[in-house]
Amino acid sequence: MNKKTKIIITSASVFLILTFFFPIWQINLQAPQYPEGIGLNIWINQISGQKTNDINTLNELNHYIGMKKILPNSIKELKVMPYILIFMILFGITVGVSGKKILVKVWIGLFLILALAGMIDFYMWEYSYGHNLNPEAPIKIPGMSYQPPLLGSKQLLNIDATSLPHIGSIIIFISVLTTCIALYKENHFKENAGK
Repeated sequence: MNKKTKIIITSASVFLILTFFFPIWQINLQAPQYPEGIGLNIWINQISGQKTNDINTLNELNHYIGMKKILPNSIKELKVMPYILIFMILFGITVGVSGKKILVKVWIGLFLILALAGMIDFYMWEYSYGHNLNPEAPIKIPGMSYQPPLLGSKQLLNIDATSLPHIGSIIIFISVLTTCIALYKENHFKENAGK
């Protein structure tokens, strides 16, 4: 690979460091009794409320419908994900410096696999919270589950739940897309140069 492509791929990997400073996903809940909304920000290594008391408010609401408490320290993925991302950053830098196209393809492929695995895991987490309800809950509605959508909006009783990517996901997308474009241009340039 030429020097410019190596710099672009290395920079795209370093750019991923920003994911530690922004949430990767958000879940927003709108209801008549909470006109200001309640929300969760999901980071690489934590879950936080969009406002100071949002997690406590959600846990109080969840108690009435029998959902488990959201306890960020008990979610094992939040402990593992930072190490996975650090590995991908270091691997990406190594790939960029080495300039080996096969390693670039491995890096891109691995990122796509990890993204798919992450989405499946997130769906299963939401499913568990929304379906495994305490039968002794004060409010029981037969056949009702409270799983938020994986992506988009969904009505849950009188609550409108919206689940969307946040800035951290956009950073990951830009990094992978930039690497794909750099690899494509490198291959395209070499093909045209050979004609």
